[in-house]
Amino acid sequence: MAMRPSWQGHLRLSLVTCPVALYTAISARSDVHFNMLHKATHNRIRMIPTDPETGPVDRADIVKGYEIEKGHYVVVTQDEIDSVKLESTRTIDIERFVDADDIDRLYWNDPYFLAPDGKMAAEAFAVIREAMSKQDRIALGKIVLHQRERLLALEPRGEGMLAYSLRTRDEVRDSAEVFAAIPDVKPAAQMIEIAEKIIDQLQGPFDPSGFTDRYEDALKALVAAKEKGAGRVVQVEEPQDTPVSDLMEQLRSSLGQTGGGRRPSRAAAPEKPTRRKPASASRRRA
Repeated sequence: MAMRPSWQGHLRLSLVTCPVALYTAISARSDVHFNMLHKATHNRIRMIPTDPETGPVDRADIVKGYEIEKGHYVVVTQDEIDSVKLESTRTIDIERFVDADDIDRLYWNDPYFLAPDGKMAAEAFAVIREAMSKQDRIALGKIVLHQRERLLALEPRGEGMLAYSLRTRDEVRDSAEVFAAIPDVKPAAQMIEIAEKIIDQLQGPFDPSGFTDRYEDALKALVAAKEKGAGRVVQVEEPQDTPVSDLMEQLRSSLGQTGGGRRPSRAAAPEKPTRRKPASASRRRA
C-alpha cells in the first residue's frame, strides 16, 4: 500500500516553484496500544461529548472556543479560522540557508520525507535539490502542520529531501531551570581517566538495526502470555545506585567487563548518505 502524504502544497526557492508532498518518516504501526474497556463486560468504552448541565451533546452542536479567563470563552467558527490561513498553509517558501551545527539539537523535532508531487514536478524539484546539495547547508522554510505554523529544516536525501519540523523558542525550556541546582563536583582525575577508557572501548558506528524497544517487546510478550492464559509475569528488579565509596572500584570493574579492547572501526553501519551530514547527531529528537 502506497504511503499517504501528510501534507501537499508547493516548494519555492525564489522564482522556482514546484508541487510537493510531505510524508511522515516514522511509523508507529508496531506500537502496542490499549483500549479502555468496562471492567465487568469488557465492552469498549465510548466517549460521549457531554454538557455538564444539559447532558449528551450532538457533535453538530459543538463549537470551538478560546478561554480568555476562567469560564469565559471567545467562540470562533471554522470559516473564521479558515479566513486567517497563511501562505505557509500551502507553500514551503525557503527563506534562509544555515549550517546544520547552528541549530541546537533541542530544536529538532519530527522527521519527514519531501518528494515532488507528480512527474511534471520532478525537474523543478531536482533543480532546487541539486542547488541545495551544492551549497551543503540546511534550508529553512515555514509550513502549517496540524494547525500550527512550523519552521521546517530541509536537506537533500537521495532523490528527495529530508525535512524536520523545528520547535519554537517558546517551546524550549531554559536548561538552567534544571542544571542550576546540580552541585559543582570535581571528580578525581584518575576516575575520569578510567571512564574515558571505558568510553573508548565502547565506541563504534551508529547502527539503528541493533536497537530494539525492549519495553515494547515486553508488552507484546505480556499480551501473548495473557492471551494463552498465563499467570502473573515476573517483574524486573530496579538497578541499584552506585555508592560514592564504591565508585572507583566499580569503574575499575567496568573497565574489565567492556571487552578488553577497542571495538573494530569497520563494524556494520547503516548506508552512507549521499552527501555530508554535518549534524546527523543533532537531528535526534531531544
